[in-house]
This record gives sequence, structure tokens and C-alpha cells, in this order.
Amino acid sequence: MHVGGLHLLDLPQEQHAGFADILKRHIADRMHLAGVFSKKLAPMPFDIANPVWIDDDDVDLDYHIRQIALPRPGTRTQLEAYVGRLHSSLLDRSRPLWEFYLLTGLDSGQLGFYTKIHHAALDGQGAMVLAQALLDLTPVPRKVDPPPEHERTPYQPAVAALLKAALRDTVSQTWRLARGIPTGVRVAASVLTPSRDPDRAGLLARFSPAPRTPLNVSITNQRAFATATMSVKEALEVSKAFGATLNDVILAIVSGALRRYLDEHGALPARSLVAAVPVSLREDGDQKLNNQVSMMLVKLASEENDLAARMKAIVKASGRMKQTAANLKSVLPTEFPSLGLPWLMSALVALYGRARLADSLPPVANVVVSNVPGPRTALYLAGARLATNYPVSIVTHGLALNVTVQSYNGALDFGIIACRRAVPDVHLFATCMTAAHEELLAAAWKMLAQPVRKRAAVKKAPVPAQQAAARKAPARRKAQSKPKAPGARAS
Repeated sequence: MHVGGLHLLDLPQEQHAGFADILKRHIADRMHLAGVFSKKLAPMPFDIANPVWIDDDDVDLDYHIRQIALPRPGTRTQLEAYVGRLHSSLLDRSRPLWEFYLLTGLDSGQLGFYTKIHHAALDGQGAMVLAQALLDLTPVPRKVDPPPEHERTPYQPAVAALLKAALRDTVSQTWRLARGIPTGVRVAASVLTPSRDPDRAGLLARFSPAPRTPLNVSITNQRAFATATMSVKEALEVSKAFGATLNDVILAIVSGALRRYLDEHGALPARSLVAAVPVSLREDGDQKLNNQVSMMLVKLASEENDLAARMKAIVKASGRMKQTAANLKSVLPTEFPSLGLPWLMSALVALYGRARLADSLPPVANVVVSNVPGPRTALYLAGARLATNYPVSIVTHGLALNVTVQSYNGALDFGIIACRRAVPDVHLFATCMTAAHEELLAAAWKMLAQPVRKRAAVKKAPVPAQQAAARKAPARRKAQSKPKAPGARAS
């Protein structure tokens, strides 16, 4: 359950050799700006309640910041494969829950920078707060005040102190939940109550299990990772043509990609695929480094062969989801009383995975799609320019594919993470996403009565031979009910 990011850094070749030490000093000077760097977990006795965060005043930066040299030729495909491998391993629970990796040897002349932080410490919006601590607006890092003096805390609190904290938190959380029950009941009743108007029908009336696909299976601990980059300007042209939001366009891109990918594998269902979309529960101005997120469901209208009809249905479904989220946001709790629960939850999760229940239970959703707004200008890390900002997210049992996008400096950087066994050809899915985007863009230009403009060339990353052959296969198939994509670019 850790998240992260892959960044390509632009730095003169002659500065590569000493950059690892510069980066380590840069982070050391700014660790006090974000609590995630020096907070670790203190488990409760017998897992009687959730662990608590305590300070670690002896953070080993040589352990947390590592350098890896990619084997030659150092292609983008190799880099993404290595990130998938790094994302497959657990974080050490006895240390602060983060690791950074500097990857050298890329044939592009860039450096790779992969970050890995447990989701318990921060969500997508919290990651932006962390970025503000580490990154600068210019190549010259800003001056940062030194950390204030503070009292050193014991390595492990006494058992009595832990139990007291657990009891205090449980009482406080229970009181907050109880205080919100009357409001929660009123809101839930308004959301769940059936209505004759299908657009205002309650959640229960609209809910139905998602169709089963090869993506809705029990997962292993191995991950596969790929990236795709698209233009924010082009995506906004699509949104303008269809009267949609940028988030609607992203959902339409994923819908089109899933149609192509599942059809190629002979597994495209007749019913609409469903996306699970994370929704932030943060109040305005809340910059805590923690996890405040819930999930909403959006139908992707993947059964629609007509592109315009599919986009219209997605806009409608997304609007209903946003209204539901707005109604529920004020009453959805971000934490629950945990006394006596952690050991039970751990046992149930282990049983769910080992029994492979996700292979037989009806799936609630088919894919996770997350959109995190990011900075609109270029940022710098220890003097190196961030060229990309690809998110690396989470997959779970029953949801073996996660597509997360972050906008950065005029680009939409997609990070595609998957269970390696369920989605062994993740780069093919990335290519399907690019083709879906170009199909939407061509339709938008036609609707806006604009001539189809020449696209800027995109540097292609080498892909394995079998994936390249798989990419050509859809083009050779006869188009039946689906429109043919204008083309596909490797990312």
C-alpha cells in the first residue's frame, strides 16, 4: 500500500557523478519541512489498536536514499521495468516509511528519480505538500531555515503510554463519529432514496456489480509499470468540443484504452466497465501529511461503439458521481475507532487473498482511475529540472490495474501500475491509451471545424519485439463497430 512517482531529471552529463551526494544533502537540509521523513510507526501490544506515529531522530539517509545503475542500453522500457520491480517490495516498518532511488545510465542522458512512500503517510494532495518541501521554482535551491531544537523522544514508548494513547484516540474517534450520525443519516437518506427521475435515482437504484474481466482477479506481489504522456492543451480541446471537464476526458481515454486492450484479448464485456475514482475528503487549507480519501464509482460507457455517445454518457455519469461526492464529503469519516480491530482486519485481508475470493466474487469496479492536479510550471530538485512527473500508485485484490495521472508543466503524465501476472503486457495498454487520446482529439477537431493539424513527433521508447507485434495486430483487424484510431504512439 505504498505510492510514489517516477521523475526524469534534466542535468548536464558532467554533473551526474556527484549528484547523488548533492541530492542527499538537499534532502537532509529539508527533512524537517515534512514529517513523513522522520516519523515511524510504533505498533501497539498484540495489535490491539492502530500503531501510532513517533519521531525517529536517527534517520539513516544511506538506507533511505540509494543509487542504482541501469544496465546498457538504459532504455525507458528498462527504467519502467525496474520501477515495477522496486514497487513490488514492502517498506521496512521499523523505519520511516519512505525510500528514494536515483537511477543512472539512461540512454536519454537524463537521471531517473523514483520515490516510494506508504499511503498511510500521505495521499495525492499530501504528496503535493511534500513536493513543496523538496522542490524549487528555479535551478538555484531556495534558502531553508534550519530545524528548531526539540526534545529527543524515546525509541519505543512504554507499553502503558501506548495503551493510553490507543484508549484516548478510540474515545475521541467514537465521539466524532457519534456527533456526526444525525447529519450522516439525513445525507445518506437523501442520496440512497429511490426517485422516479433516473438521473436522480438513489445510489442503490443505480448500483450494479461491474462485469468480470481479466483485470478483476487476486493479485500477486509483483508489479508491472508503464507511462504515457499527453498534452493538457489537446485534452482541453477535447473537453471543449464535448462540453466535458478534464477529468471526464481522462475517464474517456481510459475507457477507450480498455475497449482496445480487452478486445485484443477477446475479453471485452457487453456491459459497461466501471471505474473506481478516488475522491479527496480534505477541507480547504488542510495540509496534513496523512490519507484523507474515499472512492466513488463511475460507469465508463465502454459498451458504446459511438464515440460521441460514449463521451456524453461519461459526462453524465461523472456529474452524478460529483454530486454524490459533494453530498457525502461532509459526513464521510477519515478515521475510525480501531480498538481491537487491527489483528482481525489483518487476518481477514490475508484470508481474502489466500482464498482468492476476488476471483469469484462479483467485482464492484474494473479499474482505478485517479487524477491529481499538479504544478503548471517546471520545478527543480537540488538544481536538476524535473522533466516528468509520473505517479506510481496501488493495485489491490480484484483491481489489478490502476491508472493515475498528474498534470505537470503543460503535460498529463500517466503512471500505469498493474499486477504483473494479470497485466503482463502493460506497455500495450499504455499504447492503447495514446491511441484512445488521439481518437478523441481527431473527433474534437472535426466537431470544432478545425483542420486536422500535424502532430508533434514524440520520441519513442524501444519496446520488446512481442509487444511491438501485438501493437500492430489491432491495425490489421477489420474494424467492425468501433471507429479506427488515428494512430498510436509509444510512451
